[in-house]
Amino acid sequence: MRNSRILSFILILTAIIIILPALVILLWTVTGRWPWPGLLPESYTLRTVEELLFGSSGLWKILKSSVILATAVAVLGTVIALMTARATEIYRIRGRKLISSASILPLIVPGTVFAMGIQVTLIRIHLNDTITGVIIVHLVAALPYCITIMMDMTAAVGSSLEEQAAVLGAKPLRGFLDVTLPQLLPGILSSASMAYIISYSQYFTTLMAGGGKVKTLALVMFPYIQSGDRALASIYAAVFVGSALIVFFVFEAIIHRIVRS
Repeated sequence: MRNSRILSFILILTAIIIILPALVILLWTVTGRWPWPGLLPESYTLRTVEELLFGSSGLWKILKSSVILATAVAVLGTVIALMTARATEIYRIRGRKLISSASILPLIVPGTVFAMGIQVTLIRIHLNDTITGVIIVHLVAALPYCITIMMDMTAAVGSSLEEQAAVLGAKPLRGFLDVTLPQLLPGILSSASMAYIISYSQYFTTLMAGGGKVKTLALVMFPYIQSGDRALASIYAAVFVGSALIVFFVFEAIIHRIVRS
């Protein structure tokens, strides 16, 4: 009984810590003037809402491109991570320890150094200032997390059930799709979600690889945060968080639909 009360208190406290800043951001979106140390704004305005709906910033176009780009990174990152995990955990290829160690190298290299180095590489292969170049950069940043998740999940699932399916006459692809893939779906969802949010929130690497020509929501939102215009920064932040949550719900709905079918 005591443990359940402690757990409930922790859950409530966690919810407050998460919800309270979100409510402050939403309040800032309609705030005209909010001097310190006032607990509530002195005036309200719909300036940010008008900017969002009727402004010339092209927010919806940028939001669409950001979602498509991050989704592409999520899909590619998860597929690459799944193939890597299968190769190292199921088929036990040579050099699997080297592959596992190399997969975390992007986490060791500082982000600024990585971005500047990859920019030079993209210029040499003529992929700078392109969507393809940005996707490659985001993939490099997301793959360590995707590979780690899929390796752990693949090792936990194993290959015993797939081998039994092969004994019963199932072809390798059929055994993987019908037996192993449904068990890997939670890991696939986690990997895709992680890759998506990493790509969606990239600022400096997007700026370096895209040269300002490839615009994302994070790239557009950052100057408003630095400029001190809290109202516009808040409306962009609200759209940023809301759109990310919607995509996560879509990912989860797709996974549940696949599992039920």
